[in-house]
Amino acid sequence: MSQDRKYAAVSLCPKSQDILTLDAGGHPYQPGVCFQDGIRRVDYVLTYNVKKSCRALRPSLSITANGFFRRLRRSLQCCTGQPSGANRDSAVEKAALDQQEEEKRLLRDEFEDNLREMGLELEKDEHSKIPGVGFLKIHAPWDVLCREAEFLKLKMPTKEVYQATSRSKMVKLKGFIEDLTKPLLPDVEESRTHNPKHVCYPFSREKQHLFDLSDRENFFDTKTRGLIVFEVLKRTKCMSSEDDVGFPSLLAKGIYTSAYPLHDGDVDDEAPTPNDRKILYNEWASYSSFYKFQPIGLVRKYFGDKIGLYFAWLGLYTQMLIFASVVGVLVFLYGCITVDHDIPSMEICDKRNNITMCPMCDRACGYWKLKMACGTARASHLFDNTATVLFSVFMALWASAFMENWKRKQMRLNYKWDLATFEEEEESLKDHPRADYENKVKEKILKRIEKKPHKETKTVKLTWRDRCPAYITFTVSMLLMFFVSLAIVLAIVIYRVTTQAALQMSTVSTARSNVRLTVVSTAVIINLVVILILDEVYAKVAVWLTQLEVPKTDTSYEQRLIIKTFILKFLNSFSPIFYVAFMRGKLIGRPGKYLYVLGLYRMEECAHTGCLMELCIQLSITMLGKQLIQNNLFEIGIPKLKKLIKRFKSKREAGQQDPFSGNLRRYEKDHFLEPFGSLNPEYMEMIIQYGFVTLFVASFPLAPVFALLNNVLEIRLDAKKFIAELRRPVPARAKDIGIWYNILSGLSKVAIVVNAFVIAFTSDFIPRLVYQYGYSPDGTMHGFINHTLSYFNVTHFEPNTDPLQPFHLGYQVNVCRFKDYRLAPWSKTPYEVSKIYWAVLAARLAFVIIFQNVVMLMSDFVDWVVPDIPKEVTIRIYEEKKQMVEFFLKEEQCKTQSLPNIAPEGDRDQSNNQAYPQRL
Repeated sequence: MSQDRKYAAVSLCPKSQDILTLDAGGHPYQPGVCFQDGIRRVDYVLTYNVKKSCRALRPSLSITANGFFRRLRRSLQCCTGQPSGANRDSAVEKAALDQQEEEKRLLRDEFEDNLREMGLELEKDEHSKIPGVGFLKIHAPWDVLCREAEFLKLKMPTKEVYQATSRSKMVKLKGFIEDLTKPLLPDVEESRTHNPKHVCYPFSREKQHLFDLSDRENFFDTKTRGLIVFEVLKRTKCMSSEDDVGFPSLLAKGIYTSAYPLHDGDVDDEAPTPNDRKILYNEWASYSSFYKFQPIGLVRKYFGDKIGLYFAWLGLYTQMLIFASVVGVLVFLYGCITVDHDIPSMEICDKRNNITMCPMCDRACGYWKLKMACGTARASHLFDNTATVLFSVFMALWASAFMENWKRKQMRLNYKWDLATFEEEEESLKDHPRADYENKVKEKILKRIEKKPHKETKTVKLTWRDRCPAYITFTVSMLLMFFVSLAIVLAIVIYRVTTQAALQMSTVSTARSNVRLTVVSTAVIINLVVILILDEVYAKVAVWLTQLEVPKTDTSYEQRLIIKTFILKFLNSFSPIFYVAFMRGKLIGRPGKYLYVLGLYRMEECAHTGCLMELCIQLSITMLGKQLIQNNLFEIGIPKLKKLIKRFKSKREAGQQDPFSGNLRRYEKDHFLEPFGSLNPEYMEMIIQYGFVTLFVASFPLAPVFALLNNVLEIRLDAKKFIAELRRPVPARAKDIGIWYNILSGLSKVAIVVNAFVIAFTSDFIPRLVYQYGYSPDGTMHGFINHTLSYFNVTHFEPNTDPLQPFHLGYQVNVCRFKDYRLAPWSKTPYEVSKIYWAVLAARLAFVIIFQNVVMLMSDFVDWVVPDIPKEVTIRIYEEKKQMVEFFLKEEQCKTQSLPNIAPEGDRDQSNNQAYPQRL
């Protein structure tokens, strides 16, 4: 090791801790980030179980004498291996466990020897402050980093610097916007300065002189070092056993219990120059920074491309919600302002109104006055007016604009992070098989050998026939989950019907006056609790079904899991909403001939002004409940509860170190953090929320407002969780958000159709238009309420369905009214649907077709007008490639001229041909 190299390494991990020392990046030295020599940095950590020695079993001096001798005898039996007759069976089990532990130790030794052959440097710590846990610290030296970086085609900065020149004619406007948004920028390096961009190129050991090695120790940052070690671990296998055992299998079998790269430092570090983790904790995870932009560049630098893209997507989605929230609030205010001028609501609330309505349920319910629905009618107008239709069109265009903006932002990030050519690199990593797949293939090979032992075994892989039982199980399970959702909806319907009948028979006047609101609210709350429970169940079911299919690669496994989880959670969350929107009040029959569920319970009716108000209640409570309880309360409460449990256990267990004390080393502190799973739960929360915002926005214009408020908190919650609660994840490379973009695009298309049907069939928008322009005598809405009501002769009730109290209103009722377009009982064909019904139905269908095609055409127009790749990015990519070619030509020419001109003529020609750079 050279003197310069040794000095730089010592400055990175000094041995002496008596004085404040700084590493090469100016950060204070953190105990546990280096090997015992104080030179080599810990890039990755593996943990495993360490069997407690007899010394660890010695009793405490504070126990009684009898307890002392009893524990001493057990300890001696443990050490001598001579159990008593009563404990003979347990001794046999103990011997078997010892044999298993010995096999695990041998596999670990072989695996570690193979890691050393791969060039990694290892160091063990089996006497840590955490009893029963051993740590294997891994360091990747410079030659291994260079080799793996070349193999993985990691793009690293060269000496060449690309300084983009702004070609826009609106330079002053951009400068004004930057000055205006300066208070919103986080206090990080990337926000304070506009550093020139280094031209990046896939690393090559032969061309090291082209790369920027001015700071060699930090040329490969901690994120890249962790990624390189992880790739080496995945390729290393144990060959001594009957089958090749890879690192994923070692983790699955418990030979190693966990694996993780280290965090940079503590979040409560008081050093004058904080580490990246501390900066992110203060400027990103702090609730006081809720109004600031996210330091996406630093997030990507610390966690990797995949997590950086998730938070970039979440940030853009939250910013776009600001525009939707403003328009949604304006629509709601429009409803509040015009509610006193809404003619149908005024007619319902008119005290002179003497319209007697038919009972809302059999026997228990009595006749009632239409003016009793005054409050419901006024509340419905807040969400069912002309502005809501325009808001639906706006939200469809908003969804298209959001998708287009994300594609453009994604391209900017791909250019900035040098991910533009990642697709080719990604293809080479897709075929790496999972441990479960390899085990299944080995089982298949063994079965073939047993049947035909002398036949050569060719390349074996799992086919659709091998997965056929899993596919059948998946189909049956999905059908079962679908019927479970239907059963839950039916149970809620029965609850509503029975509760409404019970409240109608109540002697409390308050209960009778608020029957509909009470029934709807309590039913939605019960439904919310069921949804929260089933969400957890469905997540486990989706994992189980995906594991049965045994996907070959991690990418295939993740995609299948995402699709199954989304289908189940979407069905769980939206099936009650779809019922209220499209089924409730549609198949009820008429007085004297109602439809019944299971022959006992009458189908539910909507309020006189339609089911849109009840749809709004259902949607708002479900959305707010999921966001408040599932997304926020669980994310805050569960980690804090786990911390309390760990602290409680650490105080009770003898010798256990407090995980929150400052005496632990870095890798020991990270061991107590929760392991990182995946981003799928985070994406799933936002995708379901996106469904609430777009699918039924016609019924709840304030949905974007509540989504915005939730996301402002969600970003900080997720940031705090990633920084302080979870182990540092292995950085994953990605250039997009994957299958989630396809799900978002599909939801945006479905939202157009759903909102068209909601406006046409759930609200009263179409019947009002038909009346105003087709049947109104003066072209206004006067008389609309009477126009929508049909007559019913009370003598035509079926037996045992008429009210028990026919004189509830104080007089005898001969004719009551109900909402439908049917002929009067005195006509030739009583109670048949009228021509008005068919006219309204034709108008509804026409509106659906026109709305759907017009909005989709406008969305496609937005997609066509807005280019996916910003022109500025296209120009910069071209200029950077051109500059890279020129830089390589210049460097190679200088290198060729510096060589001695003594080569033979043929060799000289060959060397000149090699002087040209590789094709970029």
